[in-house]
Amino acid sequence: MKLTKIDLSNILGVGHSNGHLGLLIDRGEEVEYIEIEAPKAALHGLQGVAFIANNDLSGSIETNQITSIPEPIAMLPVSSSMAQAIGYDADSQTLQIEFASGAVYQYADVEEETWESLRDADSTGKFFNSEIKSRYSSERVD
Repeated sequence: MKLTKIDLSNILGVGHSNGHLGLLIDRGEEVEYIEIEAPKAALHGLQGVAFIANNDLSGSIETNQITSIPEPIAMLPVSSSMAQAIGYDADSQTLQIEFASGAVYQYADVEEETWESLRDADSTGKFFNSEIKSRYSSERVD
């Protein structure tokens, strides 16, 4: 799952009426009220998130604990019609490729020599197709 940081600190209040979500927003010098079309479930979802974020729920619900978040893999831009960038984590032997489409895949158990050969290849696409594509297990991570 890809997580995105959100900042709701300027939201002072929320409500729902007649198919609209009402938001009271602190704009610094003024407070603004806006309404956007949204199902009532949007309000319930926000209320649920607020409850979870502001209460200790240990023992009351099953949660997936995040024990550690790995550092992102540093990416190097490449001049290729196949890929935008490539990167490698030597500790986990993980190769990461951001394809021209924007999709990001990680390839497991890639030897450092293979990474170095890919990085130094005259054609990133040709090397990928002949040496990586069908030889390593992969997972889309974006």
